[in-house]
Amino acid sequence: MNERLSWKEIQERFPDQWVGLVDVEWDGSTVISAVVRYTDRTRGELTRMQLRDDNLYSCYTHPDHLAPLGVVGYMV
Repeated sequence: MNERLSWKEIQERFPDQWVGLVDVEWDGSTVISAVVRYTDRTRGELTRMQLRDDNLYSCYTHPDHLAPLGVVGYMV
């Protein structure tokens, strides 16, 4: 997938699952839009992939419209 989607569109297309994002556009610590690179992966798989790829950001598509911290959230 190379289509840029808003965070709301990502949540609608991939509800309640972990996604791996690249080319993320941020508003502070909030995802505004991104390109979805990975779906159907576990949090652990995405975390390991993220440790090797600085451009990959993993997050869970919460229904409350928040984009939680990816691997940084687990290290704090």
